[in-house]
Amino acid sequence: MSAPHQPVSAEESAAILRLHHVERWPVGTIAGQLHRHHDTVERVLAHGGIPIMKQAPRGRLVDAYVPFIEETLAKYPRLRASRLWGMVAARGYTGSKSGFRAIVSRLRPRRAAEAYLRRAVLPGEEAQVDWAHFGKITVGRAERPLFAFVMVLSFSRMRFVSFAMRAAMPSFLRGHVEAFRFFGAAPRVILYDNLKSAVLEREGDAVRFHPTLLALAGHYRFEPRACAPYRPNEKGRVERAIRDVREGFFAARSFTSVEDLNAQACAWCLQIAGERRVPDAKEKTVADAFTDELPRLVELPGDDFPVEERVVVTSGKTPYVRFDRNDYSVPHTHVCRSLTVLATHDRVCVVDPQTPLVTLAEHRRSYDRDQRIEHEPHVRALVEEKRRAHQSRGFDRLFSAAPSTRGMIEKLAERGANLGGATSGLLQLLDRVGADMLERAVAEVVAGGQLELRAVHFALDRLRYEAGLAPPLTVAVTGDLRANSQVRPHALSTYDRLHANEDGGADGKQ
Repeated sequence: MSAPHQPVSAEESAAILRLHHVERWPVGTIAGQLHRHHDTVERVLAHGGIPIMKQAPRGRLVDAYVPFIEETLAKYPRLRASRLWGMVAARGYTGSKSGFRAIVSRLRPRRAAEAYLRRAVLPGEEAQVDWAHFGKITVGRAERPLFAFVMVLSFSRMRFVSFAMRAAMPSFLRGHVEAFRFFGAAPRVILYDNLKSAVLEREGDAVRFHPTLLALAGHYRFEPRACAPYRPNEKGRVERAIRDVREGFFAARSFTSVEDLNAQACAWCLQIAGERRVPDAKEKTVADAFTDELPRLVELPGDDFPVEERVVVTSGKTPYVRFDRNDYSVPHTHVCRSLTVLATHDRVCVVDPQTPLVTLAEHRRSYDRDQRIEHEPHVRALVEEKRRAHQSRGFDRLFSAAPSTRGMIEKLAERGANLGGATSGLLQLLDRVGADMLERAVAEVVAGGQLELRAVHFALDRLRYEAGLAPPLTVAVTGDLRANSQVRPHALSTYDRLHANEDGGADGKQ
């Protein structure tokens, strides 16, 4: 289709006038067939002095029901279009439901825009808090959601931003504590939306706050206050701050870890957001207004509010406890017990409820999944315990089969010798020569004072030789059953006689 201002030839003008006046084609049909813009067709018809034919508007099926629809919507402005369609269908309407929704949308009364007054806040009086979701990040093999805790001082607009991979109560408390450290003081009132970490129940103006939040408020001496539902102006400062963080800080930003992201956020709050002008006082920056507000804030107590996450866990037969999709090692002496995990954003501590002041294990927290975080002494102690248990079982078997081995082991222990090697060697000899032969050999070695495993080997070889037994083989050389058959040795005197005969024969020839 050509542009509306493209020149029209005399032939095209005549064709347009004929088709419209004689054939009664409407403007749209002429424009479509001649590939001309409808404005061009209307301009040609206007120059020709011919009135443009307008199609009479067609009647709609819904026209008869419009007064009923308007009357019903005036009484029930929020009534769904599907329910209203059922009502008019029962009254004879045969139109489609999809087109009916558009009709109801045009007829539904619009709520008048509500005007809000600008809230004036005294210095140090108020702060606003909220969470914001910032997608997901990948940590190793785990995918974690990323949240931002935002607190804004209402007077100066000084803000604090802290990112976390959880929006649970421990992260909520930690955000408050770090914000108070950042400001160096606390406000008198903090406004909250209907967060689960803040408001447990609400009915009208009656609000039941979370008891942990009330404990935090008592520690820092501020008053928690819930915003009224559907009143966006009450917490507009933190809403605008979240939008600013999303668009002005987080967009297209790279970071190596959440700690790195928080360090960048802290610098951004001081250097970028702190240099902006205060909306109510354009002559001051946010940093200047915060300097004026700081003396009016509430002084912080001498200690921080505890923000550790406390979880009861049970250790299994292996020396590990499961917490937040990862396994953390504990001493092997505390397996199959109920223990308590105290976790912060970067540390995981395990304590025994019976001795809560003693920390059993402390690890760096991992946000990966299915990882085994071990403390090397825990594993080494378990290996040593298993080795001693294995050695103890070996002692019991040796001492029961060959009592003389007890004296040998005791004397070796006095010398500081390697008991593991001696025990293993004696057990191998016990399997090869039997209890009686080993007892005789060890008794002989102990009596002679030669407390070495090699001396036991020599004694066994001699005892077996005296008994006419073949020396034992540590490793079988063949699997043929004929190898176990007994062969009678030949007398060596036969070879002496043969040698004598060979010497005599030689002499006779000479």
